[in-house]
Amino acid sequence: MKAKTATRTITANAPLQEFYLRVLAYMFIAVTVAAGTYTGFISYNLLWLVPYSLLYPYISHFISSRLKKLYPRLTYGCQLLLDALHAGTVFALIGFALIPTLMAVLIIGFSALIVGGLRLMLPMLAATFATAGAAWFILQPPITLEAPLALCLASVLFASLYICISAYFVYFQGLHLAKVQLDIKREQEKTVRLAQNLAKYLSPQVWQSIFSGKRTVKLETQRKKLTVFFSDIKGFTELSEELEAEALTDVLNTYLNEMSKIALKYGGTIDKFIGDSVMVFFGDPNTRGVKKDAVAAVSMAIAMRKHMKVLRQHWRAQGIDKPLEIRMGINTGYCTVGNFGADTRMDYTIIGREVNLASRLESAADSGEILMANETYSLTKDVVMARDKGQINVKGFSRPIQIFQVVDFRRDLGASSSYVEHELPGFSMYLDTNNIKNYDKERVIDALKEAADRLSDKIIM
Repeated sequence: MKAKTATRTITANAPLQEFYLRVLAYMFIAVTVAAGTYTGFISYNLLWLVPYSLLYPYISHFISSRLKKLYPRLTYGCQLLLDALHAGTVFALIGFALIPTLMAVLIIGFSALIVGGLRLMLPMLAATFATAGAAWFILQPPITLEAPLALCLASVLFASLYICISAYFVYFQGLHLAKVQLDIKREQEKTVRLAQNLAKYLSPQVWQSIFSGKRTVKLETQRKKLTVFFSDIKGFTELSEELEAEALTDVLNTYLNEMSKIALKYGGTIDKFIGDSVMVFFGDPNTRGVKKDAVAAVSMAIAMRKHMKVLRQHWRAQGIDKPLEIRMGINTGYCTVGNFGADTRMDYTIIGREVNLASRLESAADSGEILMANETYSLTKDVVMARDKGQINVKGFSRPIQIFQVVDFRRDLGASSSYVEHELPGFSMYLDTNNIKNYDKERVIDALKEAADRLSDKIIM
């Protein structure tokens, strides 16, 4: 808010600063004419130029401030043209006296450079000299390069004063601009921190689509073919009765944090957490196609199941001996996705028959089991090996549902399996050779050798 106010202040001060510079420039003309008439270099008949030069900037500002609202470019151009006409006429009237003319050129060039840079300075000087030539041709004044000392001193002193005052304006504006930039930077950092905090309450894909402007924050939905995933921890209710609230909270947060990382790795949109249950869907707001979305969902489920081995070992080290297992359900179909709720409080989620089926499959799964419906199986069967588990009756569905149990990736089955896994009390290992980088290979071998040496040397009672 402060940055916006400061920016508006600079914008508002720009025309005022330009007005002050114009007043000073015309004061130079007035001083030059007054000094010229005082020394007899300029005829007293031109003395009227002194009050005219002092009044013109105010008259011009009064008229232009009203016309700029209607014709900003035309008004600005006319002002600059009139400035060039005045300066060129004065050049001709003083007979192109060298010192006063050079000082006037210096003022014009310096003013144009401040206001518009070289793109304005060069046309402004060209227009001034063109006007001076036309005025000399019409008026035919004598050309006198040498001017009286008093006139030269007056023009040099006032030009120096003009440049000093203009430089002060520029310096002051630079300080003000630096302060505005600092305020803007602080506001941006504050906004980034706030956005990062708010992002934790939304799935990253939804957050990015909102902040990039791709999605509007209003109550609207659409129908899309999505792959929906549900999971929960088998036996978590019994565990909650055994553990203290603090220990249970730590277990739950560790589990949800690790599962969230896996979901985001595979491109899933995390819908919500309900206790130990996780709901994720694929295909919105970003999609790679229905087939790839389904493969990503099943791949995520397999990765979660494998990662539970690591988590169980971690919990065992904390004294939690109960072997917690995850169960999962996956289904693909048309869902209604979008913002639901009220104008003041929205929830980005999905609803529909296919969502309910994914939830029912999760409830029907055994410990460590991944169940998927026929649609998901059809999309992933060339990548994933699954067992046909026949048909089951599902609450809310009039006909039996064909279900399949996910075994593993086809590439990981048989003698050429890319992974090795074992889990025993005090021992848990999951080795996936496909995910180990070449530069990490020796480190993994060293770690395995060290573990084997320690186990060989230890006397177990």
